[in-house]
Amino acid sequence: MKTSANTPSGLERSCGPEGMDWVRIAPSDGDGCPERIEARFKGHAYDPHRHDSYAIGSTVTGVQSFDYRGETRHSLPGHSIILHPDEAHDGRAGEETGFLYRMLYIDPKAIGDALDGQCGSLPFVSDGLSTDPALAHAVHVATGDMRLPMEPLAWMSAIADIANALAALDPSLHEKRQPPADTQAVHRAKEAMLASLEDGISLTDLEVVSGQSRYALTRHFRAICGVSPHRWLVMRRLERARKKIEAGISLADAATDTGFADQSHMTRHFKSAYGVSPGVWRRCVAASSGSP
Repeated sequence: MKTSANTPSGLERSCGPEGMDWVRIAPSDGDGCPERIEARFKGHAYDPHRHDSYAIGSTVTGVQSFDYRGETRHSLPGHSIILHPDEAHDGRAGEETGFLYRMLYIDPKAIGDALDGQCGSLPFVSDGLSTDPALAHAVHVATGDMRLPMEPLAWMSAIADIANALAALDPSLHEKRQPPADTQAVHRAKEAMLASLEDGISLTDLEVVSGQSRYALTRHFRAICGVSPHRWLVMRRLERARKKIEAGISLADAATDTGFADQSHMTRHFKSAYGVSPGVWRRCVAASSGSP
C-alpha cells in the first residue's frame, strides 16, 4: 500500500498476502492534529523501529504483543499503550485470531505545551502499558471515530487530557501551583466561538482573541466552566440545533446549519448530551404540542 509521508515507520506492509492485515489512516484537517491510525494484524505486524513522537493508543480486540525496554508486553482490550519518543519497539499478535488497535502519534512539543511548565520534563511511563481510567478515556475520545477529522478544538482538549493523564502516571513529575483562572480570557474566547459557531474558529485566532496559549486557555476554561472549550462549543451548537429541529427544519439541515459535519455527527453528540437521538427528540416535542 502506498503510504503518506507521515505514516509511522514500520507500517509499510499494511496489506498481508491474504488481505488479512490492514491499516486505516484517519482523515485530518492538517491544523497540527496528530496522525491517527486503526490497524489489524493477524500475526507479525512490524519489525523493531522507533518514532520521534509519542505513540499512544489502545487495543480494541485480541492480544497485542510487543517488545519494549527489554521486556515483552501484552496489551489487552481496555489497556492503554504509551510508547515514548525514541524508544524501540516491535509488534505482533499475541494469539492466533490477531488483534485490532488504534493509535495516535503526538508531537512531544504538544505534550510539553499542554503541561505548560507544570513539569520539569516530559512524562515517561516506563512500562509502556497502563490501565489508568483517565488515560483510557482520553485515548478513547481521541481515537473513537476514525471516519471524520477531529476539530482543532477537540484535539486541543484531547491532547490536554492525555498530557495530564500521562503526567499523573509519572511519579517523578511534580505539579506546580497554578495561578488563578483568567476569567476575561474565557469570556473573550466564548464570544469568539459564538460568533463563528457554524464555521468554527482556528486555534491561532482563539489564542489571539483570548490572549492565552491554546492549552492555557483549556485549563482556564475548565476551571471556570467545568468543561473544555470544545465541549462548551458543542453544547452551544446542540442548543441551536434543537431550536431548529423544534421549528421543523430537517435533521440534515439542522446539522449543517450549526457547524456539524453531517447528520450522524450531530446525532452522536446529541445522544451523548441528551440521551436520545434528534429524531426521537423531534417526535416527542411534536407529540407534546399536538403536532402530527
